[in-house]
This record gives sequence, structure tokens and C-alpha cells, in this order.
Amino acid sequence: MISIKNLVVSYKKDIHVIDLLNLEMQTGKIHGIVGLNGAGKTTLLRVIAGLKTPNQGTVKAFGESKFRKKIAFLETENFFYAYITGREYLSLFKNSNFINDEWNALFGLPLDEIIETYSSGMKKKLALLAAIRQNKPILILDEPFNGLDIESCGVLRMLLLQLREKKTIIVTSHIIQTLTNLCDEIHYLENGKISFSTESQRFDELEQNIFKTIENRHQTLIKALSEKLQKTN
Repeated sequence: MISIKNLVVSYKKDIHVIDLLNLEMQTGKIHGIVGLNGAGKTTLLRVIAGLKTPNQGTVKAFGESKFRKKIAFLETENFFYAYITGREYLSLFKNSNFINDEWNALFGLPLDEIIETYSSGMKKKLALLAAIRQNKPILILDEPFNGLDIESCGVLRMLLLQLREKKTIIVTSHIIQTLTNLCDEIHYLENGKISFSTESQRFDELEQNIFKTIENRHQTLIKALSEKLQKTN
């Protein structure tokens, strides 16, 4: 379990990207974190992964405050050494039970070609294989479906559902339907806080709440702009 209490992250003195955030995420579940652009999703993940130090608050996993070695983290943009092969990259993450060619049957990557020749989607698949190869108890995936084709999205969904039993899996996405088709619980990040968390049986209600919030924020302007546009024809 991951427990976050009174978390504050500031990039400027008086601007809190994360503001007294509290959240608990149980093991054996896939947790989705959704929010508008700039809501702080990536910042939150980087704090959990130990890549950013918060201004205030605590993050613990399994009752421990030092747990970075228990995390595999897929960032939105991943760094690769351009002139090594995909196979050489995977070999950086030791796991004798992970047979590269067996797992690569799911994604069909040219593992013996240098990474510089890979497309962005191929690089995403390679980064996913590397994260899974580490076999850590906490798997954090920031926008993992971005850049994947339809088949690979389906494969990733099946993989995560299969792997979740003994892991705490955290996934972010800008697309709510991606998370509702995958997650056991979704947490809505707004104004630096988790404004509400919803389990799978209430995902329909979650979608309605999110779209209602968006509608309330933009409906008046959309109506005015549409009416003005129609008058020009």
C-alpha cells in the first residue's frame, strides 16, 4: 500500500502544484490518476517515485519512507542511449526470469537494431518492456498508452490486469475512458488535491461528474463563440 499524507509541492514560493494532498492506494489494484493539463499528475508521480522532493508531507509504501528501489517508473518521455540496441537496453535491467524474445512476441520490436532507428511508438514499447522486466512491487506508468497503436493498447491493458495481483499499479491518462476500461479505482486530481476517488462500480458517475465540471467551466463561452461564428455565414 502507498500512503500519502499532507503532501505539498511548490515550484514557486506561493504556487502549490500539489496542495495538502492525501491519498491511499491499495496493493492488488490498478489506480488511475486523471486530471486536466497542469493538474499536477506528473509531479505527483515523480514525488512517489522519489525523483522530486516535496516541500511538505510524507509518502510511504509498505510502511517505509525509503522505497525507491521497489519502483519501476515509466515516464512520459524516456531517455535512451541512441547507439545501443533494444536488446542491450533491456539487459541493463537484470531479471533472469524475463526472456526478452518471449515478451517481445507481444510487441514485435526489432531488438537487434539500434534504438535511434525506432519510431516513438517503438520506443514506448521498449520502455514498457523495461519497466515490466524490473518486476517491482510498485509500477508507475505516466501516460503509457500515448503513442501506442490499437493492438498494443489492448496488449498493455491485458498485461496490467494480469500483473496487478501482487503489485500496486498507478496509471495516468488524459483520456478518462482509457482508465475506466482498466482501473479498479480512479482518483481525480484538481487544484493540487484529490477531489474524489471512485471505485469501478461507480465509474459512470465519475465520468458524469468530470464532464459536468468541464461543461460548467466552458459552456457559456462555447455558446457565445458558436453563435458569433454562425452569424458570419
